[in-house]
Amino acid sequence: MSHPLRAPLVARLGERGFLGLYTLVSFATLGWVVWAMLRVGPEPFLWTAPLWAWWLAGAVMLVASILLVGSLIGNPALPGMPAAAGEPRGVFAVTRHPMMWGFALWAFAHALVWPQPSVLVLTAGVALLALAGAAGQDAKKSKLQPDFWPVWRGKTAFVPFTGPAPSRAWWPGWSVMLGGLALWLLATWLHPMLGAPAVGVWG
Repeated sequence: MSHPLRAPLVARLGERGFLGLYTLVSFATLGWVVWAMLRVGPEPFLWTAPLWAWWLAGAVMLVASILLVGSLIGNPALPGMPAAAGEPRGVFAVTRHPMMWGFALWAFAHALVWPQPSVLVLTAGVALLALAGAAGQDAKKSKLQPDFWPVWRGKTAFVPFTGPAPSRAWWPGWSVMLGGLALWLLATWLHPMLGAPAVGVWG
């Protein structure tokens, strides 16, 4: 939503019209990716992931799940949220882009343990869109919210765990921790039902 065509589209369609169009395009392109992935034929594995890589990927996915759940609560970057926030806490003390880093970590974990060419293309695309989109969001928000976003940028980090917030502020709270754990357990439980290998505590 941070691309250069956003402003002229919003001017023509309005904010809600743009959000509707963006949602439609997002679901259409996501469906296209799923359709394409389901039609990829047999592929070689470019390397064999050792057992430790599977455990690392599972741990990374748990962190990604916590970041994703935390990003849905009080995120000033979400549409319609007020441009006001105190000191960053929880996932926002870790990174101001917890949702985008959740997607990037998903891409890293899957590329690590399932290195087929099509999967590497997919995960590289997801990681690029997530992190380039986060950088674009910073530029966009700095222009749209000049009294808030530059201050928020100064209090937070782009790369997780590298910002000025003290480590005691990283704790996301029990609701986010339990929500992230529940999402991780559900996603890993559904994994083999979607044609993927058993992973996490089920693997």
